[in-house]
Amino acid sequence: MKVITISALMLVSSLTMAADYKIDPAHSGVVFKVGHLGVSTTVGRFNEFEGGFVYAEDGKSGSASLTIKADSIDTNHDARDKHLRSPDFLDVKQFPTLTFKSTKFEGDTLTGDLTIHGVTKPVSFDVKKIGEGKDPWGGYRAGFEAKTVIQRSDFGVTYFIPGVTDTTEIEVYVEGIRQ
Repeated sequence: MKVITISALMLVSSLTMAADYKIDPAHSGVVFKVGHLGVSTTVGRFNEFEGGFVYAEDGKSGSASLTIKADSIDTNHDARDKHLRSPDFLDVKQFPTLTFKSTKFEGDTLTGDLTIHGVTKPVSFDVKKIGEGKDPWGGYRAGFEAKTVIQRSDFGVTYFIPGVTDTTEIEVYVEGIRQ
């Protein structure tokens, strides 16, 4: 009987070593960069997203999920944003969200399934922990940066290549509040 109790306590204590965090969108961002006509880089972001992550205290395991509202795309140019929402690019009426769900976290690499334009592909992000600690309101926060490069054509978004590059850089900045 004591062996079962000790084993159960060890299992519970090992499970509590990982903490759940909800992404704080006010202190987070999802940014992308694409080349334009071989002369410049266009930067954009998504203004509406939600998600969370689990991060072990030892930093050796974790997971993450993110859901982005496709129509929240913002490149600081209304006409371009309207075109990016159209069937030429994101087709937000047919595909209202972009999603990421991790499948593996190892070292500084977070791998998972990215879905854009209804197409799901495996993608790996290079992850850097920025910091963690208590906040002034009695909570606890942790922050990370994650970067990857995709080919948008892999997700069926092929309009105006090479005028707008196929290569797309994605940067995710998250601050999570421990739940």
